[in-house]
Amino acid sequence: MYPESLKKLIFVLKRLPGVGEKTAERYAFKLLNENKEQLNEFVEALTDIQNIKHCKCCGNVSDDDLCEICKDKTRNQEQVMVVQEPKDIIALEKSEAFNGKYHVLGGLIAPNKGIMPEDLNIDSLISRIESEGIKEIIIATDPTVDGETTALYLSKLLNNYDVKVSRIANGIPMGGNLDYVDGLTLFKAIEGRTEYKKND
Repeated sequence: MYPESLKKLIFVLKRLPGVGEKTAERYAFKLLNENKEQLNEFVEALTDIQNIKHCKCCGNVSDDDLCEICKDKTRNQEQVMVVQEPKDIIALEKSEAFNGKYHVLGGLIAPNKGIMPEDLNIDSLISRIESEGIKEIIIATDPTVDGETTALYLSKLLNNYDVKVSRIANGIPMGGNLDYVDGLTLFKAIEGRTEYKKND
């Protein structure tokens, strides 16, 4: 039997996505065999993430009230890319295809999971359109059923505002996740985005 502290570590590691019992045990023993300095570095990194905030403007992860992207005045202030989670911003930034700002929804509309529009960071997006002079919203939700539902909902909602609304092109495979897509594909998807036409 493992000591209680090791069992607890294995139990906690199993909460990570894709980590089962055997993988959690491997990770636990790997940590157990680290030298004190490496282990302290690991513990310090885990402790520090408790200080991470969500940007008050876009919802991205940040050390401050505003993230580095929102602070950067050299970026295009009139374009906002709407994404599902902060990790999607990292993928898009690596592609170097976009130089505007972002807005994190914090999920996707999924009625079967009980997630409705009011559960997402949508009201603040509307506020930003009105207060920041935004001219284009680019919807970059995942090309899944929930992602498409969310994109369609946003396009109809934004129809009431004087803003161009577009959707990144589907060079991204249906059912895929943005953070797994290579930079060139993302670049082409942004470049080939299609505009949602306003209803007459």
